[in-house]
Formats: sequence, structure tokens, C-alpha cells
Amino acid sequence: MDYAISIRGLSKHYGSGFEALKDIDLDIRRGEIFALLGPNGAGKTTLIGCVCGIVRPTRGTIMVDGQDTATAYRHTRGAIGLVPQELTTDAFETVWNTVTFSRGLFGKPRNDAHIRRTLESLSLIDKRDERIMNLSGGMKRRLLIAKALSHEPSILFLDEPTAGVDVELRQEMWQIVRALRSAGVTIILTTHYIEEAEEMADRVGVINHGELILVEEKTELMHKLGKKQMSLELTDKLGAIPDALRGYQLELADDGNVLVYTYDPHGARTGITPLLQELSEAGIRFRDIHTTQSSLEDIFVSLVNARQ
Repeated sequence: MDYAISIRGLSKHYGSGFEALKDIDLDIRRGEIFALLGPNGAGKTTLIGCVCGIVRPTRGTIMVDGQDTATAYRHTRGAIGLVPQELTTDAFETVWNTVTFSRGLFGKPRNDAHIRRTLESLSLIDKRDERIMNLSGGMKRRLLIAKALSHEPSILFLDEPTAGVDVELRQEMWQIVRALRSAGVTIILTTHYIEEAEEMADRVGVINHGELILVEEKTELMHKLGKKQMSLELTDKLGAIPDALRGYQLELADDGNVLVYTYDPHGARTGITPLLQELSEAGIRFRDIHTTQSSLEDIFVSLVNARQ
């Protein structure tokens, strides 16, 4: 398979003895959107820094675009665009000059047509002569993406790209990311907004305490680990679950007015039919019923908590 990034045995130890990364093995497919999830301090930004050449790993190999980052730094760094968490721009410079300067940092020849196309795709062309200090927060976020794309990278890292932005701008950013993927750019996304990964990612990786604990196709992950819950709004309040129903995964909610049944929707048998029959035999009546499916956020929280 054609991998944009291939990582083997990547570790990062600091002098204090802290292990930020522990033997990471990871392959990023060319042209995919890969979401890297993890709590604060899990190692997401350190991993990105190692791949981008900003952080020196303690050991391990990183291949980018088929070449080793340790021996072909110029080529591998040039294949990557990085959109950092922080807004790091010259407040007094114009949008056009900032993006053009970023391109020059990678030794690329001047290409006004590419800069114009990039700014147009990010709805910034009308602000090309505006000083950065006068831009809104959303425009500054888009400007960071324009800078990262200025040298025409084939891989784009988005480190918390929608942190602190409103819902409308977040939706706009999702559209931008999809358009970039359609143009052939490989995208690695870190985010605290699990719905972003659920909305956009092809695959999901979960990192915690410097260890990559899971890498899975998003749809397969939700198929394997997703649970479904059926909530029964009871006609009469229930003080405790009868002993005859102990074989089911049941719990009481809303002060005994709701009975919740958790089950695997992909199993050979859900157990719903026999449960309803036994509820009837036990004289337990309900006036309404509804179901909910586990979200990616539910799965993420359960995975992280299991490794605490």
C-alpha cells in the first residue's frame, strides 16, 4: 500500500525521565483523513513535532513521502504543511505577503497564481492587502491554512484547527478540509471535538500516555465498539431491578422512572424480544420507548478511561 507517512518504533524521552511517546508504529495512507485523538498531554503534538522535524525523537524511524526524515530532511519537510494550534503570524504584515513569504521559506520560486488560488479557496482573496491585525479570528485560522499550503505540500497536519471558533466557522473548516482531501492532500487532524473526527475521518487513532492504543477504520470502530441503548419510560416508578431480569444489562435512570437496556446491535441476538416479554410477565409497563447509538465520543472516553 502507498503510505504518505510510515512510523516505526518512535519514542521520545526527555531528560527528566518523562516518556512523551512510547514505541509508536503508525502508517498514514496517501489521500486519507486520519484523526488522532487523545486527552491533553497524551502525546499528539509531540508526535506531530517529530514527523515535522520540530522535535528530535529519541529513537525510531519516520518515512515521509517514501524518504527518511533523518536523512532527507529538506524533501520530507517540504512535503508537509503544518497548521499549528497557536496563531503565529506577523500582525503588521499583509495576508498576501505573509503567504508569499511562507512559500519562499521552502525555497519555492514565486508563483502568484498558486497564492491567488489558495487565497480564493479559503475565501481570503478579498483580504489579500489587509494587515493581519485587522482580520477576524476565523480569517486568521484560514490564513494559517493558506501559509501551510503555500509551498504545495502533499501532506497537511491540522493541530486543533477549530479550537476556540464558533460552530458556523467549524462547519466551514470541515468543508475546507474535505475540499483539500478531494484535491489529493493527505490530512492528519488532531482535535478535542470528537464530532469532527466522526464527521470527517476515514480512520481514527487514539493515543494516551504516549502510547497508540488503537488505530481503526472509523466505521469499523463504531461497528465493533458501538453500543445501543433502549430507554423505557415506565408507567410506574421502579425501586429496583427485579431478580428475574438480572441477566440483562439493565440500569435505572431518572430516579427509577426510566429503565435503560444496553445491547450490541450487531450481535446475533439483541435480546430485546425476550426482555420485553419478561417485563410484561413481571408486570412492568412502559408508556414510551426510544433508542440511542453510541457516538465516537462515547467510544473514545471508554477507551481512554480503560487505560487510566
